[in-house]
Amino acid sequence: QVQLVETGGGSVQAGGSLQLSCVASGYSSGDSMGWFRQAPGKEREGVAGIRLPPGGWTDYADSVTGRFTISRDSGKNTLYLQMNSLIPEDTAVYYCAAGRTYRRKWYQPDEWNYWGQGTQVTVSS
Repeated sequence: QVQLVETGGGSVQAGGSLQLSCVASGYSSGDSMGWFRQAPGKEREGVAGIRLPPGGWTDYADSVTGRFTISRDSGKNTLYLQMNSLIPEDTAVYYCAAGRTYRRKWYQPDEWNYWGQGTQVTVSS
């Protein structure tokens, strides 16, 4: 079975950068992976998704396009989220997800099978 562990969260000032990592075990190279975030009182929001070739794809929420980059190192069994130009609205718990998820539905949390425990990202102004 799949186990996901996120690291790299922390507190930064607006305009700063963070890189989140998700170490995965038990997942297939055919699985999709993604990042979601959830702020208090809000629904869990899709941030970015990725699937390696063959059949590879990446996608991003409009709110992070141009600022965040998702990548995956299959050799290290690790998923990354590079976050640049952070703004206070990015403050949330960030979750790593995995599953056999269709590209057109990656942003829907119910489409994913496995989740990490989350890591807190706080951006101050």
